[in-house]
Amino acid sequence: MAEQWIIGNWKMNGSRAMAESLLMGVLVGAKDATASIGICPPFPYLAQVSDKLVGSKLALGAQNVHAAKEGAYTGEVSAAMLANFGVTLCIVGHSERRQLFGEQDATVRDKIQALLAEGLRPILCVGETLEQREAGHDMAVVKGQLNAALEGLQATDCARLLVAYEPVWAIGTGRTATPEQAQAMHATLRSELVKRFDKTAAGRVPLLYGGSVTPDNAGKLLAQVDIDGALVGGASLKTDPFLGIIKHAR
Repeated sequence: MAEQWIIGNWKMNGSRAMAESLLMGVLVGAKDATASIGICPPFPYLAQVSDKLVGSKLALGAQNVHAAKEGAYTGEVSAAMLANFGVTLCIVGHSERRQLFGEQDATVRDKIQALLAEGLRPILCVGETLEQREAGHDMAVVKGQLNAALEGLQATDCARLLVAYEPVWAIGTGRTATPEQAQAMHATLRSELVKRFDKTAAGRVPLLYGGSVTPDNAGKLLAQVDIDGALVGGASLKTDPFLGIIKHAR
């Protein structure tokens, strides 16, 4: 059975003061949480957040990584550098990276392999646009993203992998996939993982839902059999909404 995760993705938001206040509130409010909790701040705040999380159950995540170990890649950060700051999770393949920065499936695959090589856990994001869903291509698109990203991985890698289904049309729009729509896609992802690896390995991969998750809709989403948690955007930027989502973890 997969572990349950609630992970906050701050995106390009926040300040030192905000990080201090939010972390204090989450550390106190989530001390008895049953789910695993992760925080993914922008790069400049990794050191500050890492220091605050020492001795806690919260995991530190990053929002991006470069596939190379080192080199002339101005503005980029390697998996080894992230590990040096206590990072254990890293988001890859987010639709904003794919759409705004032109990242391809092969790039996502290389980043996943770089993270695994350094002992970090990739959070692979997959998801379709509204046009793709309305055209009936949603399942094919998401299965294609998943299988391309996992090329070359072994069943043993499943123990460190997380997958987040984030329909592009629901990210930051206030729209959310219905629990039934989300469950259908998560069931498809689980089935694809079984085909690629095996039932036991696939069952260990946490499948998260992302896309305008709030305390109001989290309960029904997290109650679905194949939804093991949430990758939370805007609601992770304030203590009470984030804790409200965490409380729905089963």
